[in-house]
Amino acid sequence: QVQLVESGGGLVQAGGSLRLSCAAAGRDFTISAMGWFRQAPGNQRELVATVTPAGTTNYASSVRGRFTISWDNGKNTAYLQMNSLKPEDTAVYYCRATITRPRVNMSWGQGTQVTVSS
Repeated sequence: QVQLVESGGGLVQAGGSLRLSCAAAGRDFTISAMGWFRQAPGNQRELVATVTPAGTTNYASSVRGRFTISWDNGKNTAYLQMNSLKPEDTAVYYCRATITRPRVNMSWGQGTQVTVSS
């Protein structure tokens, strides 16, 4: 069982920055991709960004150029650097790991609140 622990959320003014972290813990596992998702009140959960161990990244158009996703293989930790934050970025942010070993499945973090004030 792979557990994900998120940190780094908080309250920031528009134009500010935050960095989210997602640490994966467990025994003998392999992650093929890490992703960040977000869900604002009344909205569906949406994809923000993904990264693979090879460093391939993908971003939602709404965050491209402002957010940067990265993954430290040695620490099994994914990061989401969020710059030029806007009030519409306010949401609960979740990380998700796509796991291929010991078995194919996905694991979600508990979520961290990001609030951007205008």
